[in-house]
Amino acid sequence: MNIMDFNVKKLAADAGTFLSRAVQFTEEKLGQAEKTELDAHLENLLSKAECTKIWTEKIMKQTEVLLQPNPNARIEEFVYEKLDRKAPSRINNPELLGQYMIDAGTEFGPGTAYGNALIKCGETQKRIGTADRELIQTSALNFLTPLRNFIEGDYKTIAKERKLLQNKRLDLDAAKTRLKKAKAAETRASIWAVEVTKSEQELRITQSEFDRQAEITRLLLEGISSTHAHHLRCLNDFVEAQMTYYAQCYQYMLDLQKQLGSFPSNYHCNNNQTSVAPVPSASSNVIGSSALTSTSGLVMTSPSNLIDLKECSGSRKARVLYDYDAANSSELSLLADEVITVFSVVGMDSDWLMGERGNQKGRVPITYLELLN
Repeated sequence: MNIMDFNVKKLAADAGTFLSRAVQFTEEKLGQAEKTELDAHLENLLSKAECTKIWTEKIMKQTEVLLQPNPNARIEEFVYEKLDRKAPSRINNPELLGQYMIDAGTEFGPGTAYGNALIKCGETQKRIGTADRELIQTSALNFLTPLRNFIEGDYKTIAKERKLLQNKRLDLDAAKTRLKKAKAAETRASIWAVEVTKSEQELRITQSEFDRQAEITRLLLEGISSTHAHHLRCLNDFVEAQMTYYAQCYQYMLDLQKQLGSFPSNYHCNNNQTSVAPVPSASSNVIGSSALTSTSGLVMTSPSNLIDLKECSGSRKARVLYDYDAANSSELSLLADEVITVFSVVGMDSDWLMGERGNQKGRVPITYLELLN
């Protein structure tokens, strides 16, 4: 019974405090009550904390969008995170594209030019997918997690103490208002002297509690500068992760370009090249496009034909498949459909032959040629 009485009294006291705060807050909004202003330093800290919270949330959400553009996948990851369970491994877009390319190349035949090129492109895409997965994992650990910890941890504590400070401030101002009213009534009736004494005591208590809460809040808010310093280190980690990712992607594509670079963009074929071969001029694309409309289509150099070219001893005639602009004086410029004489030179790279047209002579890329019988 005593416990029940205590709970009822506590509930009544809490209800009375809540009502007092509500009345004080309403009167302040209506301009009918005075409001204790926080000192300028504390107001500045509060503003800085709020600004940090808003921009941290925006940066965190947009980084999540950058790393995982699929909104359904982000929702799934969020649900698994809240359930404290590991999300199932999911193939990403580059990996899926790579697998499709490899499967297509396998079906077309690894021995064909197009099939071989598809397989190599697919392998590169899968490596990019792996790098993408590593970027997501590294960024989540070193960048997103600290930002989320601030929002869900430090800032929640700050918000809680800030709310307590607001309540203590309302209690203080309500006590000031009651004391002011009691002193005004005391001048008319001496019976209010006891109420004045009681109000003065209440004011001292609420002032002490307000000052204590203001100091607690101030100490927490001053930690925002340390938060900024920590987030700066995390930002550097994120930039480094991105730099590593883009460097890997660049290297992967550079290696792929070295394998496919000697073929026009419309008609690539791949013959396991080991050196950088020239990229054809834009005019070759025009010729290639016109070839599409012909009944016979584009004649590609077959692997066996290329082997014959590489192993030929003496000179042979070859037809030029695409336009080629010489990169330097050691090379020979070519025009599509012209016939030139070619021969191998000891020590020359396997991707090149020596070409001859009249009194002009120079290196020519082997993949631009079709050996004539």
